[in-house]
Amino acid sequence: MTDALNISDLTFAYPGQSPVLEEINCTIKAGEKVGLIGPNGAGKTTLFLLITGIIKPSSGQLIVLDQPVKPGTFNPAVGMIFQHTADQLISPSVREDIAFGPQNMGLNQEDIRARIKETAELTGITSLLDRPPHQLSAGEQRLVALSGILAMWPLLLIMDEPTSDLDIRYRRRLIKLLANMTGKTLFVASHDLEFVLETCSRVLLLEGSHIQADGDPAAIMGSENLMEKHGLEVPHSLSATWHRHKK
Repeated sequence: MTDALNISDLTFAYPGQSPVLEEINCTIKAGEKVGLIGPNGAGKTTLFLLITGIIKPSSGQLIVLDQPVKPGTFNPAVGMIFQHTADQLISPSVREDIAFGPQNMGLNQEDIRARIKETAELTGITSLLDRPPHQLSAGEQRLVALSGILAMWPLLLIMDEPTSDLDIRYRRRLIKLLANMTGKTLFVASHDLEFVLETCSRVLLLEGSHIQADGDPAAIMGSENLMEKHGLEVPHSLSATWHRHKK
């Protein structure tokens, strides 16, 4: 299995501040679904911005799909859904928003129309294609942003707090979509630990500028001592299981 992401001795500090990330080392294999957890301010979003080349590391190296990350360049093989989804919806209609990425890839109109149709059907938003994105609910906006990213057929999909502001219906739809997604590598940061349990086969715990744990989601998130040490709580489903076993 090839590497989708290879991080070597990655350090990043904002000007005049201590490092948010310090000598981070991590490899994610192609096709893995990996969760990133940690308290507020741990550097999860910063790590994602480094991987996508939006900001430049202080030191270290990032290799994505066998290519060094070049800050400020467009790489359609890497797609990111931002925490504040409305910030990445820029077009007058949902249809135009989904088309934006493929257009910048230089695809012809026939291929762009095909990708719009495909991704809208996949995410269940076909009925919204002619609506203005900013008139939609938060859940609908999240699915529109996801459609726009998927229309570029990325190999690495990065999601920052994908379930924030989602109601139960849209959360369930997103979980089902990600569960059925094949051929893509998923890297998702979330405080919704039940969501991470349902969608990821591996989890990284980031805190204090370092990766504190890396492994099985249930083993890491089910450790009361580990979670409390790093400012987190054991998910209810794992806590309930632990108490049943204890009895």
